[in-house]
Amino acid sequence: MSYKNLKIWQEARQLSIKVHQMTMTLPKFELYEIGSQIRRSSKSIRSNIVEGYGRRRYKSDYIKFLIYAHSSVDETRDHLETLFETGSLTDETKFYQISNHLDQTGKMLYKFIRSIENRND
Repeated sequence: MSYKNLKIWQEARQLSIKVHQMTMTLPKFELYEIGSQIRRSSKSIRSNIVEGYGRRRYKSDYIKFLIYAHSSVDETRDHLETLFETGSLTDETKFYQISNHLDQTGKMLYKFIRSIENRND
């Protein structure tokens, strides 16, 4: 089995792609500032899932990286809200699509973390 088989990684992958595509529509001055930040934080979600998976033999390490991934969901949400509140992201539909995707990813990560915590290794 590979991390690519994890539904949570697949969800995070799709999210990072959506965020990346959204940032390409931002005003030029945001492209390299908060646009860069939100791209990195969204990609950090999937990267931390991968790194945790690579350390899955050590339950506490696995959980630690999944918690990092969950924190990156919150960071990405904050960047998204900042873009929307400042008027740099004007597409309300896109804002709510990504926001809902963040909700879904966060819930899945929370449940996944709980399942790892409750696992009897």
